[in-house]
Amino acid sequence: MKALRFGRHAAIAVIAAGALALSACGSDNATGTAPAGNQTSAGAKVTGTLTGIGASSTTAAMDAWKAGFASANPGATVQYSPDGSGAGRKAIIDGSAQFAGSDAYLKDEELEASKAKCGPEGAVNIPVYISPIAVAFNLPGITELKLDAATVAKIFRGQITTWNDPAIAALNDGVTLPDLKVTPVNRSDDSGTTTNFTDYLASAASEIWTDKAAGVWPASLQGENAKGTSGVVKTVTDTPGAVTYADDSAVGGKLGTASIKVGEDFVKISAEAAAKAVEAGKPVEGRSANDGAIKLDRKTNASGAYPVVLVSYHVVCSTYDKQETVDLIKAFENYVVSEEGQETAADSAKSAPLSSTLAEKAKTAIESVKVKS
Repeated sequence: MKALRFGRHAAIAVIAAGALALSACGSDNATGTAPAGNQTSAGAKVTGTLTGIGASSTTAAMDAWKAGFASANPGATVQYSPDGSGAGRKAIIDGSAQFAGSDAYLKDEELEASKAKCGPEGAVNIPVYISPIAVAFNLPGITELKLDAATVAKIFRGQITTWNDPAIAALNDGVTLPDLKVTPVNRSDDSGTTTNFTDYLASAASEIWTDKAAGVWPASLQGENAKGTSGVVKTVTDTPGAVTYADDSAVGGKLGTASIKVGEDFVKISAEAAAKAVEAGKPVEGRSANDGAIKLDRKTNASGAYPVVLVSYHVVCSTYDKQETVDLIKAFENYVVSEEGQETAADSAKSAPLSSTLAEKAKTAIESVKVKS
């Protein structure tokens, strides 16, 4: 395992993500092909196929994790379909996947429903990926803007219709804004990124964003839509004047990004700033000691924190039907939360590595996964 680099990643690695305690869970082999691994040690090599469904925001990280895990375990394969966080949570609940990727932790009712497939302790949320959500726009010649929560909310509610609107101009002195139509682009699928983005707006701009946080975009709002992170990014890239919200790992090319007002300052999007926002979060109340669901403080005034952030989870069952599945889950998830796995994701997806404290609690949770008795 390679050592975590000094500088940016080393600074993030020491950030504590709150007094979190994690646990673990899963479902049986979704492909019908039983893994052949016979080692229970997290460090032992395993073989077989592990199937996951879920968040598209983590595509770059998942590709890196799959490759790294396969390199260490030549007989093992991880299949992952980036169908959206909602699809992932549904899959872990109905047993059609062995793990889910989700940018939103299980709701109370989803946790209860998971007990049918995952055993009496149900499914568990294990944080694996911390990343800022970019407010990304296509404005020729402009790569940076300053926005506050109220202005972002007005843009996505259709209350600001041109980019030279006085509300935007007031925050961007010296920037020549075009008289160009604003075209908001939202996710068409049930998305954890949408959950986190609307949670930010509902918390930080509640007087304007009157809808509750949800994974499905409000049907009453006008605008364009596209499926998945890649879908909204492509639509904005192809549409001058368009704006969307997307995991920062997917934003590039000619798209610009907004700095977000926190307190009296504007914070540029970065992995470090996202990690600081997660540090201000707290464990979700009413969960098991091992569950890692984090309630983020979207109204934080912490210096340098970027509050439009997502924490992506791998949702696994506390028990599986077969030891082979348990072995695969433990081996893969331990790789994901290891220093090597987190560094690989940071290099590939601009994410913030888990703090050492959070990673150790994740490992404890992963080791608690067991075969159904």
